[in-house]
Amino acid sequence: MALKILYAVLTVVVGIGAAVALYWLLNKLVELLPGRLEARVKPYAYILPGYVALTFFLIYPGILTVINSFKDSTSENWVGFANFTKLLSSHDFQQTLINTLLWIIIVPALTVAIGLGVATLADRLSPPGEKLTKTLIFMPMAISFVGAGTVWKYIYAYSSGGDQIGLLNAIATKLGHSPVAWLSLSHFHVNSLLLMVMLLWAQVGYAMVLLSSAIKGVPEETIEAASIDGATGLQTFFQVVVPQIMGTIVTVFITVLITVMKIFDIVYVMTNGSFNTNVVGTEFFNQLFTFFDYGTASAIVVLLMIAVIPVMVYQVRHFKREEAV
Repeated sequence: MALKILYAVLTVVVGIGAAVALYWLLNKLVELLPGRLEARVKPYAYILPGYVALTFFLIYPGILTVINSFKDSTSENWVGFANFTKLLSSHDFQQTLINTLLWIIIVPALTVAIGLGVATLADRLSPPGEKLTKTLIFMPMAISFVGAGTVWKYIYAYSSGGDQIGLLNAIATKLGHSPVAWLSLSHFHVNSLLLMVMLLWAQVGYAMVLLSSAIKGVPEETIEAASIDGATGLQTFFQVVVPQIMGTIVTVFITVLITVMKIFDIVYVMTNGSFNTNVVGTEFFNQLFTFFDYGTASAIVVLLMIAVIPVMVYQVRHFKREEAV
């Protein structure tokens, strides 16, 4: 344990020291240039390490992935669109896409709705109560999805005999009901919905913080004007407050949407895609590390990239509109 702590400390110290030394060296090199040229070059020198890292860790692997998606399982021979054809014609992968689509439809919308409701109600509490409530709701954000999945496995845990260590089944048996294998309930995607509950639990705090800040920024004059005009509390909220914070709502929605599109940790820890809970992230992992099919795995990543690009484009345009306003 002490050795691991030492390694962690050394990693942090060396990493930060190397970054400081790099920027110090770049600054010294730029200072050797003439005054006007120095002013022009210095911003690019500071962002150069970021661009280099982006190229080696994102752009190059992305290009290589696209190339490998047109090759066979060993990435040696060209097979054209065979990997995409195999995936899109596979019943199992079609079901995986349906499961992923359910996550995309349900989780972002519920996260925004619940986060908006919690933010609104928490803002009505006294300052100490508001701080305590928001702290408790935001705490799951500090837990990784792997850790959260491990915790929630004990909530849904099922035993065919003996004591039930799962919280839901312990309650069910105390009330005289039979225990239920919750994560095996594939009918109507019940088990997938139960996994979504865990992500909602982890993401609502994030939505609450941003939306609460946006609500507090709504001018009081507009709310008072609505009250004078005879608007009810609900009318004021949905017709005055919500339109003014729509930019934040869209930002939260898109951020959660992107998280959901590449969801992996929760499903892998909880079910590993069993019982019809598979999503694109776990399918990619299984193709790459279980079946060692690099071509199919790359094709899955390319499909995911194609799906994410329109969302990213919309997000960038949305940010530009917000900045213009």
